Amino acid sequence: MSVVSEPVAGVSGSEGSAVRWQGLKVALATFFVVACWGFSPTGIRIGLQGYDPGHLALLRFIIASVFMAIIASSLRISLPRLRDLPLLAVLGFFAVSLHHIALNFGQAGVTAGASSVLIQSMPLFTALLAHFVFKERVSAWRWTCVAWGLVGVAIVITGDRGFGHIDVRGLLVLLAAFSWSVYFSLQKRYSHRYDGLTMVCYTVWAGTFFLLVYLPGLVGEIVNAPLRVNIAVGVLGFFPSALAYLAWAYVLKHMEVSRASMSLYLTPPMAIAIASVLLGEMPSAMVIVGSLVVLSSVLALNLRRERVIPASVVQAAR
Repeated sequence: MSVVSEPVAGVSGSEGSAVRWQGLKVALATFFVVACWGFSPTGIRIGLQGYDPGHLALLRFIIASVFMAIIASSLRISLPRLRDLPLLAVLGFFAVSLHHIALNFGQAGVTAGASSVLIQSMPLFTALLAHFVFKERVSAWRWTCVAWGLVGVAIVITGDRGFGHIDVRGLLVLLAAFSWSVYFSLQKRYSHRYDGLTMVCYTVWAGTFFLLVYLPGLVGEIVNAPLRVNIAVGVLGFFPSALAYLAWAYVLKHMEVSRASMSLYLTPPMAIAIASVLLGEMPSAMVIVGSLVVLSSVLALNLRRERVIPASVVQAAR
């Protein structure tokens, strides 16, 4: 997907160069985000070789929190309002704590490529939440996309290790996707209260606070973990958990959300490629088939943007 603008009549050469340079920067930032989040499943698999899932999540986000604190202090982000503290705590719990605990435990039994595909099912859960929790009217088209996507999810889980070797920990990866969908749904409704960077900082810090329950024993694992594992965890903390969010905020600032979101469909292929190089994992044919089904359903959901009407409004109009 090209993000470089076409030449516009009446625009001078210097202005055209500036536009092209801006487009190139957005494209590079988008690729950086895809690469970072594509590395995440592989980094988790490597991290689990020296850390238990709870310690891995905590150390990863201690690193991210420190980095975010440095950025926040340099940019002097605003303090949160007292009335927003419960909201920020809930966002942190779903976006960081529950999401990454479920993901880490789940990835202990699921390949990196399959995990990346299952996480992409998040919009399917968002549609379910819209209907059952937020009482929004969901069209027949969206229900069809959700059903089709869940078929793909079932194919990935049952075909990851081959039929007869189903690992129920794949359901924990789905829990991670569900947790992220809750965060996305809430964040979308309350994002007007703070700018993107401020919201991300407080979400990461709140989620890290909840993960402190895993603090006992962390120092011992850091000391005993192989260097390769500690490097992977450091990369997880700096890149997918911190820098990628800053780059994504930059992308969203210069590109429509719908267009930018399309680029994230490149994350599973990127994750599979990275896992094949660093872990020697090659996806099974069923995972490839399932990934095509999941991604096609999510793509169909996003291509056909519909105005979602709350059920209460529909009933009131009758």
